[in-house]
Amino acid sequence: MADTASQLLLGSGLTVVSHPLMYVKMLIQVGHEPMPPTLGRNLFGRQVYQLPGFFAYAKHIIHVDGKRGLFKGLAPRLCAGAVGTVVHSKVLQCYQNQNQMEETGSRQKENPSLDYVIKETTHEMIARSAATLITHPFHVITLRCMVQFIGRETKYDGVFGSIVTIYREEGLLGFFAGLIPRLLGDVLSLWICNMVAFVINKYALESEVGTMVEMKSYSQAVTGFLASMLTYPFVLVSNLMAVNNCGLAGGRLPYAPVYSSWTDCWSQLSKEGNTNRGNSLFFRKVPAGKKYVYEQKRFY
Repeated sequence: MADTASQLLLGSGLTVVSHPLMYVKMLIQVGHEPMPPTLGRNLFGRQVYQLPGFFAYAKHIIHVDGKRGLFKGLAPRLCAGAVGTVVHSKVLQCYQNQNQMEETGSRQKENPSLDYVIKETTHEMIARSAATLITHPFHVITLRCMVQFIGRETKYDGVFGSIVTIYREEGLLGFFAGLIPRLLGDVLSLWICNMVAFVINKYALESEVGTMVEMKSYSQAVTGFLASMLTYPFVLVSNLMAVNNCGLAGGRLPYAPVYSSWTDCWSQLSKEGNTNRGNSLFFRKVPAGKKYVYEQKRFY
């Protein structure tokens, strides 16, 4: 119980701190570019046209809505984080109660076998999926509160008001818009991360020398980062589907057509070369072959 409480406090703190990053990222994912490209220098010192990075974008939001504007959608996101932490913890606790650790358990954690990694990854997958499924309605509300910045709407106001609005206009299915690509992305990312880390630790860093042991502790973080990069298109498609055709300016033309399904969304993003849009918040390049339309605040 104490561990869950500490996780809730830590998670809530990280959520508050990281919220402006997610807010800016979401607006970029939708394609909203309120400021035109400027001439700057890349990492190699070469002059290139660049899009505003996180700090310039955040400064623009503050100019429009004040500092509090950076935290639109924070309340439902905190709800999602708290509920998700509890569900994830409870599901894992059930598995721990069913499978009491054997005497060799600690040794298994230090030098896990393939069967052990598959078993633990499966448990983690189920726990994460359960948490995602239950908290997705809060996630949808969070994203729609953020996207209202584009059209200056106030349609989604507060957690309870947003729940009523979604249910009235879209029914229960509206709370789960974008769920399938989100679940697929989470599952793929988890398995890629854990299996690649296992292979690296087992075969590339099999020595018990101190340096190798230390490198093993970082392999999970590195593979996690690479897995998140590979599965980023699932995140983008999920977020776009969560706001698509929901009555907000950011969820309809000119920002996005009405997608018939998440696969249709993926297909169109692929044709446009936009499957990684919003993946970087710094050193943002101007899309090749695109023209900036100032009136619409986007590239066309």
